[in-house]
Amino acid sequence: MSLTSDWHIHSRNSCDSAALPVAELVRSAEEKGIRDYGLTDHIHSTFNLPDLAASRKEYLANAPSPRFHFGVEVSCMSQWELDEIATGKYDRPVYGLRKGGPPGAPLAIGLTDEHIKAYGIEYVVAGTHWPMYVPLEREAVIRDYHRQNMFLATHPLVDIVAHPWWWHGHWQDDDGRFTAEPWFDDFGHIPKSLHDEFAAACIERNTVVEINISANLLNRRYPQHFKEQYLDYLADLKAQGVRLCVGSDCHSATYDTDFETAEDMLDRVGIRDENLWRLPPREGSPHNGAR
Repeated sequence: MSLTSDWHIHSRNSCDSAALPVAELVRSAEEKGIRDYGLTDHIHSTFNLPDLAASRKEYLANAPSPRFHFGVEVSCMSQWELDEIATGKYDRPVYGLRKGGPPGAPLAIGLTDEHIKAYGIEYVVAGTHWPMYVPLEREAVIRDYHRQNMFLATHPLVDIVAHPWWWHGHWQDDDGRFTAEPWFDDFGHIPKSLHDEFAAACIERNTVVEINISANLLNRRYPQHFKEQYLDYLADLKAQGVRLCVGSDCHSATYDTDFETAEDMLDRVGIRDENLWRLPPREGSPHNGAR
């Protein structure tokens, strides 16, 4: 099996450490046999819109083929946080505020229909990236991440839910690895009922779920037993009828994702390239969408 699509790629215009020139992406994707793919730089709030404009400009400068699409990755935020940032009183809130909000604050994304039209966005990837003002305790984080994943799975502008159950930051060992909380010692800490509820929401709304190669499958900071459990989770989503896609989540200066190892891992649980979602070649519509 060979993977031939990639729907989560960051360029040097992204607001984080990503460093990939778009021209390098186009050249390397062809070499790797990636036929259908998309650019998805970050937006957390409207503060990041200039980065998205730069991403769009470089994308267009490379005369994109109909199989190279322009997307965006949004973060799950709270409406409180978006409103606070919109006041302009915070100095460079690149990653939002990430603290200080009320527990249970209504969730939101920093992207509108108007942004989608203005920037020619063809599809929206959206991810849970951090806890939303809850205690850093296993049960609280699990419930909060599920709440965010469910919000994204049912949001009318979201086409793909990125890297479900990705985690970084707190509970990191001295060697930089994540081996215990919130779910790395045993993915079974997350009740199966939450996975089933998420799957049902994705099926009902026709939302795609991402298989993230770099953040989940090949993350060197995650223990092997967790990765095996996570593969079973992906296979269960597939068995329930959830549509899956692949995202490299490339952040490096070269498009160097190890697709071969990811292929082997997915093949072991019966997930193959022909099973995966992809956007059709562009026909001129600014937002074909996954739906």
